[in-house]
Amino acid sequence: MKRLLLPLLGAALLLPGAARADEIAEATHAARPGTPGVWQRVEPGEQAVRGLDGKLHSASCSGFPGTDARFSFWVRPGRSRNLAIYFEGGGACWDNTSCSFPVAGLPANVPQFFVPQVPPGTDPAAMDGLFKSDNPANPVRDWDMVYIPYCTGDIHTGSTDKTYTSVGNPALGIPAGTPITVKHRGFDNFMVVMDWVRRHVRHPHKVLVAGSSAGGYGATANSPWVGQLFHDAQLYVLADASQGVTTPGFDSGNPGRNSWNPQWHRRTFGSGDFPGNELMRRAARADRKGRYAQFSTAFDTVQIQFYGAMLQGGYGVPSCPNIPLDWHNKAALQLSADAAELRNYRHYVAAGQYHTLLRSAQFYAEQSAGPVVADWLRDMLQGRGLGQGDGQGNGQGHGQGGHWQNEACPDCLAQLPCS
Repeated sequence: MKRLLLPLLGAALLLPGAARADEIAEATHAARPGTPGVWQRVEPGEQAVRGLDGKLHSASCSGFPGTDARFSFWVRPGRSRNLAIYFEGGGACWDNTSCSFPVAGLPANVPQFFVPQVPPGTDPAAMDGLFKSDNPANPVRDWDMVYIPYCTGDIHTGSTDKTYTSVGNPALGIPAGTPITVKHRGFDNFMVVMDWVRRHVRHPHKVLVAGSSAGGYGATANSPWVGQLFHDAQLYVLADASQGVTTPGFDSGNPGRNSWNPQWHRRTFGSGDFPGNELMRRAARADRKGRYAQFSTAFDTVQIQFYGAMLQGGYGVPSCPNIPLDWHNKAALQLSADAAELRNYRHYVAAGQYHTLLRSAQFYAEQSAGPVVADWLRDMLQGRGLGQGDGQGNGQGHGQGGHWQNEACPDCLAQLPCS
């Protein structure tokens, strides 16, 4: 099996000690407007809270052997009455093979599928892109921000403990046949975070729900809950490097996506029996007042590798034996179809093969499709680019016209011949 090049969505600096939720609440309100921009970590512990779905939830990472199962998240107050919620990425696991190989600093020849714990040293203050608060080109630099780490292997949607059988990971000393229980608790973690947000964040005018890779799926899937909580705010959703090119066997299988017991917002997604490439379409279609967007490169290496892993695992058959071309053609077809159908949706398709940009300096440099991505997002957030009657709602400037359009590099949405 080819090694999956999963980026560790962590950072290099350690925060000072974590604060209790009540301390963060005090800091959030006291820091505005005198000392905005200070990130602090919240450790919710194991205490169950009542989620937006009316059920009890407690927070946890995967609990993979030898890892730290404690979950924490980060918050930063800003000057504006707007809020950005970011879902971190870090792979996924769904069967005996994928769940036997976490991202754990293993040798280069060992496959790595998912981040099993909050990486030590995670610090949003050290990140670029959306988190660069001193860059005047950052359209959310003065917003309240919440950073949701990812350590459950379930694209932030799971709510179950699943026992797999190790296929043998000599790099970690786990023999074949060993039972491994993975806590797929990404949705529970999200509900715990939103309980804190509900109690401590003042009501925003605008809310951006964004995420990268697995976090892009999490942002899209969980955005209806955010919209339900802040129903008077204008909702924006941005999925980075999460195009939903999956297989029918993965989408409906257990093992597969149903290994996670995913918790879909039923009014938006129905029972959950839908193809992965319809996630963004269903979210945008159910919320005509919201604005929805996707970013991807034309040949995203990591997305292609995960699609290849599904095919290699027997979860489907490719339309084209050239897996990168098969992935590209399916992604391009879906992006074009969504743009044609959805008036409140836009995409940005860049040249190249890199994976994600919302946490990197590339956010301010990428312009292979025309505008710089940071400017394209600014146009989205400022209500530019929708005509009269498109996405009208909440008094946030829709219908002004402008520049938020579907953008793609030359031929990046072309259907390429299979070879």
